[in-house]
Amino acid sequence: MRVAIAQFTANLDPGVNREEIRKLTADAASRGAELVVFPEAAARDFGDPSEPLAPVAEPLGGPFTETVADLARKHELVVAAGMLERIEGSQRVHNTVVVAGPGGDLLGAYRKLHLFDAFGHRESDRIQPGDGPTLVFQHGDFSFGVLTCYDLRFPEIARDLVDQGANVLLLPAAWVQGPLKEDHWVTLARARAIESTSYLLGASQVGNIYTGRSLIVDPLGVVVAALGDRPGVAVAEIDAERIAEVRERVPSLRHRRYAVSLRDATPPP
Repeated sequence: MRVAIAQFTANLDPGVNREEIRKLTADAASRGAELVVFPEAAARDFGDPSEPLAPVAEPLGGPFTETVADLARKHELVVAAGMLERIEGSQRVHNTVVVAGPGGDLLGAYRKLHLFDAFGHRESDRIQPGDGPTLVFQHGDFSFGVLTCYDLRFPEIARDLVDQGANVLLLPAAWVQGPLKEDHWVTLARARAIESTSYLLGASQVGNIYTGRSLIVDPLGVVVAALGDRPGVAVAEIDAERIAEVRERVPSLRHRRYAVSLRDATPPP
């Protein structure tokens, strides 16, 4: 299956962002992609940390979700992209990834579990973490599991998705620049792919704040496609036989010793 990652700089005008997503989806489709992943907060950027997000958030089924569904239907592919989801009666929002299938149907929505309260940022001031299920969906010969940005630093969520059957991890992100941050992005993406013996498709925003450097990693940690610091699309083939071959050569998923590894599974203070 041919898949694509797309990166751009989302601004504060949802209409402009939707138009950019239309162009990039058309580009991905013209290159034979059956699935395209967009960044976190692709519908509208987070903006100034001091400003509330609730007034600018959308409900599921709003203009952004409709656009994603329409594009998936028009180009007959899967589209995954991040949005800020309204929570009725709350000043906080969910950081949500929506996925639409080739028929325009909503395959699911994942609300980010781990909030970016690190490196001087406080995502939890404006965003409410998800407390519901993770998202795994089927398309073609593959099972896709969804992460969002800071989730990349938590190997247990990737492993949980794999335990649910995922063999491709989708990672919309708005990975913030900073000392060593670009290196963390690549290193952690490769680590999650290697330990999960799965493909990983990471699509990050690009611009003055974000790193870009979107990438596709194979189950042995090889970066098979990547973007730099400009908007664009990259495509690669993912191969179910490659996953099976790697999992036979490196059967680490079968070698786990639950009785030992979970014996003292209490978070440190």
